[in-house]
Order: sequence, then C-alpha cells, then structure tokens
Amino acid sequence: MFDLSWFSLEGKVAVVTGGSRGIGQAIAQGFAKAGATVVVTSRKIDDLEETASRIKAAGGEALAVQAHLGKMPEIARLVDTVMERYGRIDILVNNAGASPAMASVLDAEERLWDTIMNLNMKGLYFLSQAAARIMKEKGGGKIINVASIDGFHPERTVSIYSISKAGVRMITKAFASELASFNIQVNTIAPGPIRTKMMDSHWHDLSPEEKEKAVKATDRLIPMGRIGVPDDIVGAAVYLASSASNYTTGTEIVIDGAVLLAPLIDAPGVPI
Repeated sequence: MFDLSWFSLEGKVAVVTGGSRGIGQAIAQGFAKAGATVVVTSRKIDDLEETASRIKAAGGEALAVQAHLGKMPEIARLVDTVMERYGRIDILVNNAGASPAMASVLDAEERLWDTIMNLNMKGLYFLSQAAARIMKEKGGGKIINVASIDGFHPERTVSIYSISKAGVRMITKAFASELASFNIQVNTIAPGPIRTKMMDSHWHDLSPEEKEKAVKATDRLIPMGRIGVPDDIVGAAVYLASSASNYTTGTEIVIDGAVLLAPLIDAPGVPI
C-alpha cells in the first residue's frame, strides 16, 4: 500500500549542481526540507555559501563545494570531497548549465559551442558516470537531469544550447537503459520559461519599461498565463529523488505551463 513516507529523503545524500541560484537553489532547499543532506556546487563559492546558510538556518544540513564541472579534474575533486565527508551519493541533480548566448546558426562560433557542450553535456555525462559507479556499489540511486523544452523545440538564436539540451535527453535515456538493473533510476525534468537570472539575461539590453513589456508579452503567450518560478520544479524533483519513483526511469517530466502545446512558442524575442 502506498505510503507518503516514500517521498521522504531522510538519510540521503544529494548533490545538486548549479545550486547557487534559481532552479538548483530551489531544488536544494526542497531536498533539505524533505530530509536530505545536500551538497551544492557551482563555480561561485559566495553564492553557494548563501544557499548552504539558508538550508542550515532552516534546520537542514548542507555543504558548499566550488567546482567547474566542465573540467574533469574538478569533477573528480567534487566527488572525492563528497565521499570523504559523507561516504555516499544517493541522489545527483545535474542542473548546472551554460547560459544560452544569442547567435544565429550562421554566426555561432566554435568557442561558444565548446563552452556550452563542455558543461551541459560533457560535465553532466562524466559526473553522472562517477556518481553512478558509487550508486552501483551502494545498491542504487537517483540521477535527475535538468534539460529544457528547448531540447524539444529549438529556440531561434540559441541553437547550440537547444542542441545540448536535446543531448541531455538522450544521455538520460542511455544511462537509464544501462543502469536499470543496478537499481539506479535516471530521469529528466524539462522546464519551460522559469523566472531566473538565466531567463532575465534575454532582456539584459532592455530598459526597465521594455523589460516589463517583454515579461508581460511572454506571460500572454503561455497558456497558463504566467512565467514559472523555480519552486514550480521542486515537487517533480522530490518525486524523482524519492522512493516514490522507484519504478520510473528514462522518462521526462515537462514543466512548462503548456508552452509546448502553444502555437507561438518561438515568437521572436520570447525566451522559452
């Protein structure tokens, strides 16, 4: 019989990449409230310490570890730090990602390709590999990859980012297929428009008045009538991290306010 305790993360150690702000920060705080010990990581230690402090102030346990996950030695150092401190990794959330820089397919440069692919795909793949090896030894675990609806429907002028997020979806399926027999579930969350600093970067050149108009225009194009917020992602993340999802692997949860169903999702200047 189903029990709500299946949603508990008590006694679990969770690593959340890109945990210093936005979706990653919200997931980290949600996991802590569900009982997990949370390790947050990103490139900026000051922002990470703020997230860890919020979790501790609310009665949770958290550790901030600075790391650039586009670099293999940094991945190894992160994993070693977590294992030395806690001796296990039960949950990995691959949320860190390079921001989508604007460039048409005719103008995008090799440097942009390398920057986005190194973090969004290479780093995600090899951190997942390292965590999965530990999970296999411990009898199971959960890997949650944060993709984007851009991986389903390419957003104009951010082709490389969209391609990388489509790749994240395939990484999820590949890992899920090979790791199912080891009791490791691997799934994807694909957010739509979520109000974060990354989304705001689409409008950084606009005046406050123009930005407000752009936000309202985006709201009108979303069937549910609003841009999402990071907390809209947390419920799905807790489900996928918990025992409640033990028979769920290789799947995708789209959280987009029905944007993928709307006819104007690629309207010029409207980020998805």
